Amino acid sequence: MGPAAVLLVLLLPLAVAAGGPEVHSLRGSWQLRSGNGSVSLRAEVPGCVHTALLCQGLIQDPYYRFNDVMYRWISLDNWTYSRTFKTPFDIRKWQKVNLVFEGVDTVAQILLNNVTLGRTDNMFNRYSFDISSVIQEVNCVEVRFLSAVSYAAEQSRCHKAHSIPPACPPPVQKGECHVNFIRKSAALEAWWPNGHGKQTGYNMTTTFMMEAGCQIEKFSKVYFRTVELIQEPIPGSPGLSFYFRINGRPIFIKGSNWIPADSFQDRVTSDTLRLLLKSAADANMNALRVWGGGVYEQDEFYDICDEMGIMIWQDFMFACALYPTNQNFLESVRAEVSHQVRRLKSHPSIILWSGNNENEAAIASNWFSIPYPDIGVYIADYVTLYVKNIHEIVLREDKSRPFVTSSPTNGLESVKEGWLSHNPYDTHYGDTHFYDYSNDCWNWTMYPKTRFASEYGFQSWPSFSTIEKVSSPEDWSYTSNFSLHRQHHEGGNIQMLQEIGRHFKLPQSPDPVKQFKDMIYLTQVMQAQCIKTETEFYRFSQSEIINGEGHTMGALYWQLNDIWQAPSWASLEYGGKWKLLHYFAQNFFAPLLPVAYEDKGMLHIYGVSDLHEDHKVTLRVTVHAWSSLEPACTLAKEGVTVKAQSAVPIYKESICDLLGRCRNCTRESCVITFCLVGEDGLQSPRNHYFLSSLKDAVGLEKTQLSASVSQQDDIYIFVLQTTAIAPFVTLDVGSIKGRFSDNGFLMTEKKKTVVFYPWEPTTVEELESSLILTSLLDVV
Repeated sequence: MGPAAVLLVLLLPLAVAAGGPEVHSLRGSWQLRSGNGSVSLRAEVPGCVHTALLCQGLIQDPYYRFNDVMYRWISLDNWTYSRTFKTPFDIRKWQKVNLVFEGVDTVAQILLNNVTLGRTDNMFNRYSFDISSVIQEVNCVEVRFLSAVSYAAEQSRCHKAHSIPPACPPPVQKGECHVNFIRKSAALEAWWPNGHGKQTGYNMTTTFMMEAGCQIEKFSKVYFRTVELIQEPIPGSPGLSFYFRINGRPIFIKGSNWIPADSFQDRVTSDTLRLLLKSAADANMNALRVWGGGVYEQDEFYDICDEMGIMIWQDFMFACALYPTNQNFLESVRAEVSHQVRRLKSHPSIILWSGNNENEAAIASNWFSIPYPDIGVYIADYVTLYVKNIHEIVLREDKSRPFVTSSPTNGLESVKEGWLSHNPYDTHYGDTHFYDYSNDCWNWTMYPKTRFASEYGFQSWPSFSTIEKVSSPEDWSYTSNFSLHRQHHEGGNIQMLQEIGRHFKLPQSPDPVKQFKDMIYLTQVMQAQCIKTETEFYRFSQSEIINGEGHTMGALYWQLNDIWQAPSWASLEYGGKWKLLHYFAQNFFAPLLPVAYEDKGMLHIYGVSDLHEDHKVTLRVTVHAWSSLEPACTLAKEGVTVKAQSAVPIYKESICDLLGRCRNCTRESCVITFCLVGEDGLQSPRNHYFLSSLKDAVGLEKTQLSASVSQQDDIYIFVLQTTAIAPFVTLDVGSIKGRFSDNGFLMTEKKKTVVFYPWEPTTVEELESSLILTSLLDVV
């Protein structure tokens, strides 16, 4: 019968006078009590009894194990929602005042000031009650719900005519009986983010009845979910938490930042959007931040995100700049914000409105060198634009989602400091943006142990096949005018070389085109390895507080997609081709992942899980000498518990002790790989940990890589073979559109199978002729 006593939407009062209707909402905090009064608590409307009990810690997750049966008592009890409210208008000026309900689930008695207005028995109906003669200056409204289970059973008993089958559902469905005697949703599985459940939607038809018998029908998709931004004290730490709770469940946000898919928006088709967004979902992402320097995306973008379970952090389009606050500008902004919120607020994928990108930080850090005596003027403008205008409009138009004025921000602490904090990058509050191109990106200690990482990244070049389309042979050099022209980040090309040089040998081929291709390959390897290190750091920091920092609950790297063919922070090239970073993201965002880091000579491995249940798994650790495909030693730690939606330490050992047991391995001569294996096919990706820079590796030798290609239905199977350990093995089929199941991997076995998923028709022959296999030692 679904959850008990769901009160989805409540609108108060629709007051009608000659001047037209005026609508006020009764959404917000209500009081909820059980039938005998033994349970009494605060509850949010829209909401339901189960989520209210869950939010107060009175029950556990109803979806966990057998809790749906354990908590059946909730559906068998009667529940009452109540609240008082002041009438927000002069009663005497209105001809008629209605109290309007949407989605009352299901059987209820409605009272205002102890006067029964009527009853409901159909959650799909809209109920409107005339309260003109009952309403007072201060009012008490009550919604007294009867148990839908008991009501349906009683209706069945009272039915004296022919039987109405089925009396009960099949036992396997574990459902309530007599559901056909009540107009109630049989199951409400809610909209869930990618990886956490289904994106259940309901088809709805709205009919507008016009004069003279005309009518208009609108067909739409309806989803149900709740979203909360939790900012509350954390034991053992100053500051506040900053995480999202969806349908009562804390969710670790995994994803990237979205920019416009093309400089020319008319070229962004439905297929373009679907390809890019599916690539995000296929890489285990559950969220994207629509960056405030781009555009409000078209309706179809949000439709696809709804469908795929991709949560959206939606910036308003203000970024990296200060803005005027004259009357004409503000009027234009008010119209813009009202329109966009009304257009987009029905999408469950949008979980947050954000006023701007980095403008709080711009003022706090004085990016624009404003003389100190004048700062107050700009602070006042900031508050006028983002608080007194944008925020107030959002509150009026959409109270169902949280709002922050900026990103990065200290959230409630910024509000406390007058909406602009003195340090918006404080790791104890809100979200942070972090970029550092001068230090070693393999060193996890350089990254902030923040509450939420909403921007971070490193650049790379797109593949040669992408660059080739917009260049000529004289451009194919890392130092060509073309290469300088395409780089729009100050010093970006040099920064990439510096990062590469820390851990790899720079290309020295006498052939300039070969050297250019080698450099492209290394920039992608370096970008992938850098963001892997940083993202894994954020993921294993989610459950711990160290020196007051931690409980990281979000990782959105910069950026997902590209607007043109150029070096950038993107993991998807212009046109959608996956860079190595995107293949790495598929692994470092996996729902089950072992993560390793080194601290003071000790190797630590954490088990990171987004799964909803604890799992017993085996940790398998393998140490390989670079010079051999045969393992130097292996270790299996059985009975490891990886806790649901958390990151817990599962292994710790001195690296010296570990290597000493492995045929006298050294840091330079060996590499560590590891994975988690459980029952029923549960398995993590295989991860790796480098004990030294690969430019210092001892025993690596150039391998002979080969591949055979075969077709199997609409996919293609690549069987790779190697004669030696091969780091960062990359398959590239040029301009043939599609993606591989894995790429850029460390190959420590003689044979590996990789699947190619084409995005357009191709053949085995085309793939074979286009295939280029590269590993680290192919760079000369």
